[in-house]
Amino acid sequence: MMKKAFAPVLFFFLLFKLSFAEEARLLRFPNASKDKIVFVYAGDLYVVSKNGGLARRITTSEGLELFPRFSPDGKYIAFSGEYDGNRDVYIIPSEGGEPKRLTYSMDLPNVPERMGPDKIIMGWTPDGSKVLYRSRSNWWHSWSGKLFLVSIDGGLPEELPLPRAGFASLSPDGKKLAYNRVFREFRTWKRYRGGQADDIWIYDFNTKKIENITNNHAQDIIPMWFKDKIYFLSDRDHTMNIFCYDLNTKQTKKITNFDKYDVKFPSVGTDYIAFENGGYIYLLDPNTDKYEKVTIEIAEDFPDLRPRFKNVKEQILSFDISPDGSRGLFSARGEIFTIPAEKGLTRNITNTPNVHDRAPIWSPNGEWIAYISDKSGETEVYISKPDGTGEIQLTNNAKTYRYFLKWSPDSKKLLCTDKLMELYIIDIETKKITPIRKSKVWEITDFTWSPDSRWVAFVDYIENDFPVIYVYSLETGETHQVTSEFFASYAPEFSSDGKYLFFVSDRTFKATVGAFEWNFQYRDMSKIYGVTLQKSFTSPITFDEDKPKQEDKPKSEAETKEKDKKAKDSKEQTDKDKSKVKINIDFDGIIDRVFDFPVPNGEYRNLRSIGNKLYYVRSSSSEAPKFYVFDFETRKETEVGDFHLYEISSDGKKIIFKKDKDYYITDLKDKIGTDKGKLNLQDMVVYVDPKAEWQQIFDESWRQMRDFFYDPNLHGVDWKAMKEKYAELLPYCRHRYDLTYIIGEMIGELNVGHAYVGGGDMPKVEPVPVGLLGADYEFHEASGFYKIKKIYRGRNWEEKTRSPLTEPGINVREGDYLVEIDGVPLSKEMTPYRALLNKSNKFVKIKVNSIPSLEGGRVYIVKTISSEAGLRYLDWVEYNRNYVEKKTSGKIGYIHIPDMGLDNGLNEFVKYFYPQVRKEGLIIDDRFNGGGNVSPMIIERLRRILVVAKNARNQEVVQTNPDAVMTGPMVCLVNELSASDGDLFPYQFKTLGIGKVIGKRTWGGVIGIRGSLPFLDGGYLMKPEFANFGANGKWILEGEGLTPDIEVDNDPALEYQGFDQQLDKAIEVILEELRTNTKPQIPKVPPYPIKR
Repeated sequence: MMKKAFAPVLFFFLLFKLSFAEEARLLRFPNASKDKIVFVYAGDLYVVSKNGGLARRITTSEGLELFPRFSPDGKYIAFSGEYDGNRDVYIIPSEGGEPKRLTYSMDLPNVPERMGPDKIIMGWTPDGSKVLYRSRSNWWHSWSGKLFLVSIDGGLPEELPLPRAGFASLSPDGKKLAYNRVFREFRTWKRYRGGQADDIWIYDFNTKKIENITNNHAQDIIPMWFKDKIYFLSDRDHTMNIFCYDLNTKQTKKITNFDKYDVKFPSVGTDYIAFENGGYIYLLDPNTDKYEKVTIEIAEDFPDLRPRFKNVKEQILSFDISPDGSRGLFSARGEIFTIPAEKGLTRNITNTPNVHDRAPIWSPNGEWIAYISDKSGETEVYISKPDGTGEIQLTNNAKTYRYFLKWSPDSKKLLCTDKLMELYIIDIETKKITPIRKSKVWEITDFTWSPDSRWVAFVDYIENDFPVIYVYSLETGETHQVTSEFFASYAPEFSSDGKYLFFVSDRTFKATVGAFEWNFQYRDMSKIYGVTLQKSFTSPITFDEDKPKQEDKPKSEAETKEKDKKAKDSKEQTDKDKSKVKINIDFDGIIDRVFDFPVPNGEYRNLRSIGNKLYYVRSSSSEAPKFYVFDFETRKETEVGDFHLYEISSDGKKIIFKKDKDYYITDLKDKIGTDKGKLNLQDMVVYVDPKAEWQQIFDESWRQMRDFFYDPNLHGVDWKAMKEKYAELLPYCRHRYDLTYIIGEMIGELNVGHAYVGGGDMPKVEPVPVGLLGADYEFHEASGFYKIKKIYRGRNWEEKTRSPLTEPGINVREGDYLVEIDGVPLSKEMTPYRALLNKSNKFVKIKVNSIPSLEGGRVYIVKTISSEAGLRYLDWVEYNRNYVEKKTSGKIGYIHIPDMGLDNGLNEFVKYFYPQVRKEGLIIDDRFNGGGNVSPMIIERLRRILVVAKNARNQEVVQTNPDAVMTGPMVCLVNELSASDGDLFPYQFKTLGIGKVIGKRTWGGVIGIRGSLPFLDGGYLMKPEFANFGANGKWILEGEGLTPDIEVDNDPALEYQGFDQQLDKAIEVILEELRTNTKPQIPKVPPYPIKR
């Protein structure tokens, strides 16, 4: 009876659930078995019949589950998951159940979304015993990864004998591999044709031969081996579609014909190829090449999609203070708040979950709060009452992105600046906009009002790229230059009494010399200066002879209180006098009426004049930024507080400042601490509606790319049409990952490098780091222990190259066996990596032995490391350097530059260039260079020609002037992973005739970027803004890359075995050029002159 009663209940439950199901979209990374499809939706795995219908969720972790693949028998699904914090390989029964973790390893640190996830599942071995996946875990370069096999029974992963790889597919007999040699499927760059535009290659594991089966200039990616055919994606006809290569006929044909959306992430199963297009899943039958959409429904509650309340105190973007200091003003997550200094209510004065309100400022009279908002669909300027009522839209003509605002002291006008490089005035009563300046060089973001609201001082750049201060008159509309174009001047601030214009300028020339060569550098150049606005005014710093000099004496508490009272009275009087100040400026000779402050040189910013005092922030190359005040009465500087972000109330009596993560409002005094005035931000709560936010973020991303993209024509793309095309997918977003994908697809239509999107309100999965020992292991089947195959030698004085097993007192050798960690014997299942889970940067006890046995083992305490990337990089570089040294009998030096970053690539260049500058020639290796901006510094040193030699008595070695001059030939190595400034470096090397470039065509992405503008949920969007072109006025490199003088493609099998054909060619070429070198050489000391 129970069973009979249960059946109709179950039927009606399913009927009820189906009635609320809807056809789903944005179904990602599908794979099919004989009768099921598995896919990713909202970050979890779902399974559905191959005929479609209601899908069932089988994973529910906080992280993302990606790239599911059915086992050949359909019993299991391998996938990449974050269950235990790290992204690793798991398997799960195809009907659902408990996942089993197969790998224990760490990705490289801080890898951005555009590099793709780690541990991407490619498929299974034909017998279903192992999972094939791609990982970066034992390599140093974030763009590169290797292929591995891991047994479903656990154990060490087996590395396939290829130096690096992208997507791959095993042949039905497992003897061959169809694969991409490059991985770039997560780059948001459509129709790419640069050096990384890959082909489909077949690698034979037995013969170690490789064959290119596509050989096309377009992108041919994601091979899928089915019987005697290899399917793949290609954009050779503009849109990504599936093509098929017949191994028998050697012919290629197009299978799908989509023209709106690209086909994305297809995968092959036992009977079908599953793929996504426009967010839907399709099944393709390789036996007939027919394909059709599968209608899939999902009925889930998606709790993360529900609107919720969230405290946003950690997302504050800007702050201000009310005129009387009674409240703070904040923008956070697109909302604007006022917070009481002491008692009172926290007010959200905008309360618009789907709008980005930002950059609020409080009018000096306290009546208005002005801010920028995109509620109209563009960035317009608004004002409202401090309680959020009475909102008025001041502008309706937005043509671009507006940055921020500044109130006039009389509260009647606003200054505004935008991406069109314009500065203008907005009258809040008439809404009239008065242009002040349109820069020819850069955005105008540094400006201020005079106390009488009749003048505006601002900074613009002249053609020599020096910032110069100008003053604009509201009455006449005229603009005058007030600082010299020979010195960088900025941060203007009118004095409260209207007599002076203070500013910061770089006029302190105290050259220092670098440690490696006699070459100058300048630091801490700025001080505070001023100009008198009338010829008759004297400098406020001038010593007053009639004023008796006062000795510094300890003050009693009563004296201190009296001084504070006088200061308060002075501020009040100043406030009253502000309205009486009328500034007249004598521009004749103003540039020369400069005086300086008796303060140390350093880096100054954020000047604010209050009465007879000037407040500012100073830092230096040796000091962190702090808040200071200069008193014109005593002519002395005082450190006020240990903070640097602040705003002072309009009445000059209160200050709001940030210290660490907290905000404070307190009296403006000569000493300010954090013992009182801390603001309570606990009620700074917004109502987060994810769907509404995602719509806004999508729209703002579209606008920002429209407004900032280097080409105003956006490469000829119909940008409005692109918005409509991808907005169609927005209603189907169920996860921030979906939004990132949609925006990425949209910006990818611009066909440009450096268009990146990521971040945002993603689920936070705390990693559980794996401790590492800086070694490679080999499993010893008989004993279950691990033979140490290789110990990576480090530079143990640097943490990133510290090698735990080589530190003093640790007598561990290659060939020893690692048998135990922290008392746990190792085994096939208990690998060294699993035993070191959650033991990164910690001391552990290891037992090693020269034989595979616990008996007689040696015990050491070692401190693990968190990443082996630095060690593996050092090992690769030193191997190459020693190889060149040996092959050239010590004549030729070798330098690898990993990127063009100031804190990494430049350091590596310096470490290797100066010690080898007296070699007879140099090989500069630019392969795998991730870009940056220091290539001009390196090029300047490489292109030097010897003009002067020098020698002193008793010196046997002749030196050069300058010290570092390479007098021999040089060559440059490049490959498809030489990118960005790593593209520009070999271009300069070749164009300037420094030497030949050898290798493969480079990446081809040279439209530069800067930091992201703010988004509601903290995400980012990188907009290609800074174009590079040649001195001949022609575009260079972008979308193409640099073609080397001598093209050499390393054979993958040989490279894996340690043979570097590109490096060998560089050695061959440079040795030949050494014989014909015509550069001036270091001469011998000539005969000494006779001058009797």
